[in-house]
Amino acid sequence: MRMTIAAALAALAFTAPLAAEEAPAPTQTPAASGEWRTFATEAYRGKRDSVSFVDPDHGWYGTGAGDLFATTDGGATWEKVASRPGTFVRAVGFVDRMNGFIGNIGTDYYPGVTDTTPLYRTRDGGKTWEAVDTGEATIKGVCAIDILTVKRIYQGTLVPRTVIHAAGRVGGPTGILRSVDGGETWDVIDMAPHAGMILDIRFFDENTGLVFAATNADPQQAEGLVLRTEDGGKTWKEVYRSGRKLELIWKASFPQGGDTGYATVQSYDQTRATQLVIRSDDRGRTWREIEMAQDATARQFGIGFVSKDVGFVGTAAGGFATRDGGATWERAPIARAANKFQTVPTDKGLRVYAIGTEVQAIDLPASAGK
Repeated sequence: MRMTIAAALAALAFTAPLAAEEAPAPTQTPAASGEWRTFATEAYRGKRDSVSFVDPDHGWYGTGAGDLFATTDGGATWEKVASRPGTFVRAVGFVDRMNGFIGNIGTDYYPGVTDTTPLYRTRDGGKTWEAVDTGEATIKGVCAIDILTVKRIYQGTLVPRTVIHAAGRVGGPTGILRSVDGGETWDVIDMAPHAGMILDIRFFDENTGLVFAATNADPQQAEGLVLRTEDGGKTWKEVYRSGRKLELIWKASFPQGGDTGYATVQSYDQTRATQLVIRSDDRGRTWREIEMAQDATARQFGIGFVSKDVGFVGTAAGGFATRDGGATWERAPIARAANKFQTVPTDKGLRVYAIGTEVQAIDLPASAGK
């Protein structure tokens, strides 16, 4: 069934980039340990969606203009290493300093996006990209990439095995690309029977994982949805549904591979001031809602926890932080629309990167992750 024009415009508008005049000019802000600092980056008219660091120094982020930037000094300086106009870089996931994957939102959603390839692979640190070959089957676009290193017994020896999932998309249609051999071969999982949108994905092992989604591709009909699989995506069980229209589950965070995790409930109901996150203490089998704020302008985006207690949320109105597992929240100096958080161990503790209208980081003591 075709969407009405009004519904199509709503689907486009609710994740459109921030207007040019709203985006703050890039700055380099010095900060002491324990304070958020903002890196100098090339100006971009909306939010950047994803950042991926493989160690405290080497990281990448992309933009909706098809640009990929890399840093070798922890974000102090960034170099544009590739540019592919017509591609919307929605997700970035690197395995190491050379090997990574770049997810494209795909066509028929954002204006100006002409690239129909959902996922690329790089073997030289992002300088060149090759389309991931999935055969005749594929998915429309990618909103999230999950990379997991596991170990398997091979001829009496434990050997590393890289499991990769790329999923999407906002506005539908939905699907997952899955590789259990580091990206050499791929399976395509059709998620249309289960969800109308997919915004994030997280696997704990080769078989057990979660999809963070919405029930309908039309945001006016969508309810927030979390799905769980224990057989590598062959079957899915609904483990959370918000029961409210105009909602979707945007991003999730399970720190240190633990049992406790959180996800943002993104609401487009302008009559509701209550902003909620959801929390699970059993690896996503069950969820409960937690109030984050009473602020209709604080539409949520990314979420990042460094432990089961300490975490951050990015919203359209700026950042929020908790130190008690979501029982209480306070404002945090995080730039608007922080869409992705990543925690990286350092020799002094932990560093949390955030990306949205700005690229930022904060250094925390190792005790924050316990």
